Amino acid sequence: MWKLKVADGGNNDPYIFSTNNFIGRQVWEFVPDYGTREEQAEVEAARENFWENRHLIKCNSDLLWRIQFLREKNFKQTIPQVKVGDGEEITYETAKTAMRRGAHLFSALQASDGHWPAEIAGPLYFLPPLGHLDTVFPAEYRREILRYLYCHQNEDGGWGFHIEGHSTMISTTLNYICMRILGEGPDGGRDNACARGRKWIHDRGGVTSIPSWGKTWLSIFGLFDWSGSNPMPPKFWLFPSFLPIHPGNMLCYCRMVYMPMSYLYGRRFVGPITPLVLELREELFLQPYNEINWKKVRHLCAKEDLYYPHPLIQDLMWDTLYIFTEPLLTGWPFNKLRQKALEVTMKHIHYEDENSRYITIGCVEKSLCMLACWVENPNGDYFKKHLARIPDYLWVGEDGIKMQSFGSQEWDTAFALQALLACNLTNEIGPTLKKGHEYVRESQVKDNPSSDFKSMFRHISKGSWTFADQDHGWQVSDCTAEGLKCCLLFSLMPSEIVGAKMEPGRLYDSVNILLSLQSKNGGLAAWEPEQLQNGWRCSTLVNFSQTLLLSMKYVECTAAAIQALVLFKKLYPGHRKKEIQNCITNAVRFIEDKQMPDGSWYGSWGICFTYGTWFALGGLATAGKTNKNCLAIRRGVEFLLKSQRDDGGWGESYASCPNEKYIPLEGNRSNLVQTAWALMGLLHSGQAERDPTPLHKAAKLLINSQMEDGDFPQQEITGSFMKNCMLHYATYRNTFPLWALAEYMKNCISLSSVGEKLK
Repeated sequence: MWKLKVADGGNNDPYIFSTNNFIGRQVWEFVPDYGTREEQAEVEAARENFWENRHLIKCNSDLLWRIQFLREKNFKQTIPQVKVGDGEEITYETAKTAMRRGAHLFSALQASDGHWPAEIAGPLYFLPPLGHLDTVFPAEYRREILRYLYCHQNEDGGWGFHIEGHSTMISTTLNYICMRILGEGPDGGRDNACARGRKWIHDRGGVTSIPSWGKTWLSIFGLFDWSGSNPMPPKFWLFPSFLPIHPGNMLCYCRMVYMPMSYLYGRRFVGPITPLVLELREELFLQPYNEINWKKVRHLCAKEDLYYPHPLIQDLMWDTLYIFTEPLLTGWPFNKLRQKALEVTMKHIHYEDENSRYITIGCVEKSLCMLACWVENPNGDYFKKHLARIPDYLWVGEDGIKMQSFGSQEWDTAFALQALLACNLTNEIGPTLKKGHEYVRESQVKDNPSSDFKSMFRHISKGSWTFADQDHGWQVSDCTAEGLKCCLLFSLMPSEIVGAKMEPGRLYDSVNILLSLQSKNGGLAAWEPEQLQNGWRCSTLVNFSQTLLLSMKYVECTAAAIQALVLFKKLYPGHRKKEIQNCITNAVRFIEDKQMPDGSWYGSWGICFTYGTWFALGGLATAGKTNKNCLAIRRGVEFLLKSQRDDGGWGESYASCPNEKYIPLEGNRSNLVQTAWALMGLLHSGQAERDPTPLHKAAKLLINSQMEDGDFPQQEITGSFMKNCMLHYATYRNTFPLWALAEYMKNCISLSSVGEKLK
C-alpha cells in the first residue's frame, strides 16, 4: 500500500536540504507490507468506484491519505448525524451539531507537523514530461501513473487541458507519449487507451498542430525538428535589463519557463533517438517524418488549443528572429555570444534551484530546469538534487499518481485554521489549533533570496508565506495575508492553549511584504511588484494563456491584504500607520473599480465570479463598507441573490473563467464549496439583518449534504489559475462548508428568527 510521510528528510539523502527541517513536506512511499487485507480492499474499492464514475465526477475524493490518517488516529465519528426536513427549522443545536461533526473530522485529518495535506492537481500536461524518468520510477509508480492517465482520458479518446476540460492536442499528445514510454504498446492501455488517443490525434491532422510548449517538448524528445519551433534565444539574457524585451521583465512564472527553455533551445538539445522514438514518429504524424516542411508548421495550433491567438506583431517578430537573426547569430563569430548566453542562463537556473531547494517555482519549471541540469552534466550534483525533490510533486489518489502544481500546504492550512477558529470550539479542538499555529509560525519565510537577489530579478521574501512550504521560498501576497491573519487571530488567544505568539518584528516583515506588492492602481500582485514593460504586452508566448506574461493585480490578493492589514492596524496601531491606511484606502478603491457590470467580481484563483465576489465583499466589509454606505456591496449582494439556485445553493461552471462571464453549472446543480463562498459573502454584507431567508436555504443545503462521518461529498473542480487551468483543491470540500456553517451560526441564527420556516 501507499503511505503518506510528513516532514520527511529523505533518509539522510545528501542531495536534499531544508530551511526548517522539512516542516510541511509531504511525500508518498510504497510500502509492500503496509495495511491489513481489509484496508487494502478499501483502497481497491475506492479505485474501482472512481473508475466506474470517472465521467460523472472528474475530481477524486483524495481518499488514500484520509483512510490512512483516520485509521492511524483511530477516528470514529461519535456525534450523530442531523438533517433538516422540509418545512423544518434550523435550530441552534442542529447547526452546531453539523458544525461540530465537520470540525472533529477535519481535526483528525491534520498531519503530525500541523498542516493539512491534500492534492492540488488537475491540469493534464503537468505529469507527462516526467515520463522520460521511466527508469527512475519503480514499477509501483509506473502502474499508478498509468492508472491516472486511463482515469482521465475523455470519452472521445483525448485528454483535456485539465481533468474537466475538452480534449486538446498538447495534453493528448503528451499523455499518449507518456503511456508509450511507460511500456504500453501502440494498441495497449486500459479500455484501448492508446489506440483511442492516437485516433483523436490523427482525426485532427497529427501533431504538427501542437501548440508552442508542445513543440518544444517534442523537439526535446526527438519527435519534432527544432526548426519547427519559433525561436527562444538565450541571448535575451545578455541584454541590458532596462530593455523591455529582457526576460527579467516577464512575470516570474513565464520567466522561469523561458529560462530553461531558452537554454535547451540554445543547445538544440535532442534526446537519444531510440527505437521507441522512431516508432512514435510513425504513429503521431500523418505523413513521413522526413518529408515534413518544418518551417511551415511553426505557427500551427490546433483549434482545440487556441485560446489566445498570437497577435500579428508577435508573428512578425518571431519570423524576423527565425529568418534573419538566428542564422546570423549561430554562425561565427556571433556563436561566441551564444555560448556566453548559455552560461548566463544556466547561472540563473542554478540560482533559482538553490533558492527553492530544488523545488523550483512550479511543476512545469521543475521538469525543464531538471532537464537543463542533466544536459549540462548528467552525473552532476545539480541533477541529483533535482531528483531528490521529485517526490515533493507526486501525489497518490484513488485515481493514481499525478503531478501537483507544487503543493498548497500553507494555503490550505491557513484556511483550515480560520475555519476551525470560527467554530469557537477551543475546548474541544485546542491541540489541533496549537499544532496548526506552530506550523504557520514555522513556515514563515525568514530570509530574502541569497546574495544580490535584485540582480537575479527576485523580490524580497523575508516575512512572507509561500503557497506550499518554507523551502519553496517564493513569496505570495494572499498566502502572506492569510498567514498573517492566522497569527494575529492566535495572538488574541491564551498562549497556554494555542502556543506562543509570533514576535512583532516578524509580523512587521509580513506587513512590509504586503505593502511592497501593491501597485499604483491599489491592487496587489501575487508574487512580485508590477514591472512588465510594454515590450512584452504585445506577446502571447503560449496559446492557452493571455496572462502568463502579465504582472496582474488580483481582487482576491487585494481583499485578503485588506483583511490582514485592518486587523494588524487594530492590534499594532503605531506601526507604519499612514502607509497602511493609504494601502487599505487604495485597495478598497481598486476592488470597487474592478466590479463587473452584473455586480460580481472576477476570481482568478477560484471558480470564478462566486469566488471573487466572496473575497471582494469580505475585503470591503472589513474596511468599514456596508450595504448602506457602499454601492459596490449592494450590487455584489444583488448578483449573489440572483444566482442562488432553487435548492439554496450556488453552482458555477469552470467555463466562466476562460469566457470571463458567469456560466452556471449544467442541470441547475449546486456546488457545496461555491455555496459556502456565497453564503459567507452574503454574511459579510449584513444579509442576516436584512433578510436571512437565502442564508437559511444555503445552510440547509450544507447541513443536509453532510455525510455520515462528517465529511462532505466531492463535487466539481473549484480552483483555477491563468484563466484556462483548473485546479482540484481536495480540502476545500471540508474547509469552506465548515467555515460557512460557523459563520452562519455566529451571524445569522442569533440575529434571525429561528422559528422561520424553510419552504
